[in-house]
Amino acid sequence: MKLITSLVMAASLFAIAGNASAQGNKIYDTKCFICHASGVAGAPKLGDKAAWAPRIATGMDAIMAIVIKGKGAMPPKGTTCVDCSDADLKGVVEYMISKSK
Repeated sequence: MKLITSLVMAASLFAIAGNASAQGNKIYDTKCFICHASGVAGAPKLGDKAAWAPRIATGMDAIMAIVIKGKGAMPPKGTTCVDCSDADLKGVVEYMISKSK
């Protein structure tokens, strides 16, 4: 019985993670692409491993602090995602990182 419960819980976590990734992709495609597709004002482009590597090296907490509070040319929540929750933003960051490793 414990094995079945563990398997069900693991499957649920994978479903949640998949949904977060899909939501991150959707938000990127509707809001974040405006700067991150073309590299406006130095925004790291989606898929640009060289641009993302030093950011990834700082860790998720540091990246999230920049996304939420802004830094340099990056305004808080990118100005296009002011209605996004922190969880939404984390999903977008995870999506962008997954495409840029």
